[in-house]
Amino acid sequence: MATNTTFTISDLAREFDLTTRAIRFYEDMGLLQPQREGPGGRNRVYTARDRTRLKLTLRAKRLGLSLTEAREIIDMYDSPRDTGPQLRKFLVVLADHRRQLEEQMADLVANLDEVKTHEKEARALLGKVEKKA
Repeated sequence: MATNTTFTISDLAREFDLTTRAIRFYEDMGLLQPQREGPGGRNRVYTARDRTRLKLTLRAKRLGLSLTEAREIIDMYDSPRDTGPQLRKFLVVLADHRRQLEEQMADLVANLDEVKTHEKEARALLGKVEKKA
């Protein structure tokens, strides 16, 4: 992709299967910074950099990161190319997220075990009721 390639909000919405409202929200969060053209700056013009930032934002969302966490990490890539701080921050964020997911998984397993116990008890009671009938 050429570095001078630009995109409209509709182009990005179509490519990433998003609403234009979602893209504007990402702008409000500071994740995207399109140029403005046309009368009164009504038309947004996104660069290849904006497209990449949107792609990284969506990837971060799929990982379960907050938009604030995503912005912090993505913003680091706009700074000087020392990847050490970026990778350390990314690892901290991922470790925290992994811990949260593991806690949620433990809660889900406990909840599922409880449901199984209640199902077993209900089946046993139903079996007794049906024997009497």
